[in-house]
Amino acid sequence: MTRGNQRDLARAKNAKKQGNDKGKKADDGMSAAARKLRDAEIMQQKQKKASDPKPGDEKAK
Repeated sequence: MTRGNQRDLARAKNAKKQGNDKGKKADDGMSAAARKLRDAEIMQQKQKKASDPKPGDEKAK
């Protein structure tokens, strides 16, 4: 019932895979202030789009 070195190979492969993705999300080349401004602008655009009534919409708020 032993699996030989399959488990060790899987662990090594997974460790290599996890190591390559480390830090990819946090490092986008922007400072925190620039990221905050960008996100605020995106949210304002989304809110404006959501508040605009669609043509043909009978339930305009």
